[in-house]
Amino acid sequence: MDLNLIMRVATRAAQQAGDVLRSFHGNLKDVHFKGAIDLVTEADIASEKVIVEAIRGTFPEHSILAEESGEIEGNPRFQWIIDPLDGTTNFSHQLDLFAVSIAFSLEGVLQSGVVFNPMSGELFEATVGQGATLNGRKIQVSDGNKIQESLLVTGFPYDFKEIMPSLMARFGKCLSASQGVRRLGSAALDLCFVASGRFEGFWEENLNPWDTAAGVLVLQEAGGEATDFSDRPYRVDMKEILATNGRIHEQMLSLMRLEV
Repeated sequence: MDLNLIMRVATRAAQQAGDVLRSFHGNLKDVHFKGAIDLVTEADIASEKVIVEAIRGTFPEHSILAEESGEIEGNPRFQWIIDPLDGTTNFSHQLDLFAVSIAFSLEGVLQSGVVFNPMSGELFEATVGQGATLNGRKIQVSDGNKIQESLLVTGFPYDFKEIMPSLMARFGKCLSASQGVRRLGSAALDLCFVASGRFEGFWEENLNPWDTAAGVLVLQEAGGEATDFSDRPYRVDMKEILATNGRIHEQMLSLMRLEV
């Protein structure tokens, strides 16, 4: 498998999708709910169409897992995992924290990932074993090793009301222990911001594979660590993610544990 070609296709698709999103930014006409607070817009649909066409144009036999279309049939050994607009709520409110996320896996193992914010122009890329970059420059996680000096980021899942007690318990523990906690609204960017040293740690529950696949590879290739709340190595089908610079991982794990 030519991972250089994979990356070129992924990057080109992300940038084309970014053009689509910019064209809709501040100009939405169709916004509706697919859940209680989970939005989908014509921008999501149009962006996904561009990405799928770009992938299928070069790799017609590959399978695709996409947020809006679901599973698109193909050879399951080769799977693309895409989120055409991670941060739809931000996008619909004209907040510029959103991204296109595209990952490629071979036999279930992540190989390449691209996360692109079309408003800031920040392009995060990673290929397994080759490190991670931001706009072509190598990035790495921060060297902070004290939780009290760490800036953390989290997200609240769409079904947060169903897990409110545990959600708020972990949030309270992390807020009390750290320098501060932010909530940006895009898991893909959260992971990349840990990868680039802007945050020391990120945690969230009830995410989907397309939310984390590209970002978690960027994080790992930048020297970070990702597990679930029980310290099991993270897989994109898991419903919990704890992602850190590695140096505060044990401290963060202790904050994830709740009294029974």
